[in-house]
Amino acid sequence: MKIRIAIADDNNFLISTIREKLSFFNDLEYQFSALNGKELIRKLNQNTAIDLILMDIEMPIMNGIEATAEIKKRFPNIKIVMLTAFDNDENIFNAIKAGADGYLLKETKPEELHQGIVDTINGGAAMNPSIAIKTLRLLRNPIVNVDSHHKADITLTDRETEVLEQLAKGYSYSIIADNLIISSGTVRKHIENIYKKLQVHNKIEAIIKARNNNLID
Repeated sequence: MKIRIAIADDNNFLISTIREKLSFFNDLEYQFSALNGKELIRKLNQNTAIDLILMDIEMPIMNGIEATAEIKKRFPNIKIVMLTAFDNDENIFNAIKAGADGYLLKETKPEELHQGIVDTINGGAAMNPSIAIKTLRLLRNPIVNVDSHHKADITLTDRETEVLEQLAKGYSYSIIADNLIISSGTVRKHIENIYKKLQVHNKIEAIIKARNNNLID
């Protein structure tokens, strides 16, 4: 089954470059592109059969972070990977807070882009090494408070805690399923429940909030 992809970028040349990278892989299928977040949302309303969006951050009218937050509200099952030339801490954290599922640099090679897309679809998080290092630092010392001063009254079941701990180790849904001897569908359902209880949109935000509330180590 092919992974259906949309691209949001205000540079037509870069869109063409990304499409060329995607064309190397038979399991990836380009659907459409948009030059800003507003146009992307309009096109998604017309065609919701999208599995993953490659999202630029700096776009006119509605930027990538604003678009990510809105899309996650309307289409929570669509994965979003930020694809940008910048890796500054503020952009990374704001993208994560908005609900981004991964963060890659535009200079990423085709093979790395493909692997990042597949990992994200399978429950992981696409990240270049430099982004991963910054993200780990943000997990330890968030630059924006994520309920760190006021502990939330959150209760997870033992199984949900086990799943979240596995998620925090970077395991994909399939690996978590194998480790806990449950189905991938059950893992997905537990993670949906965890997100609802923590009131978050992605695994990195879930891990930050869980650690701030002493739910996991």
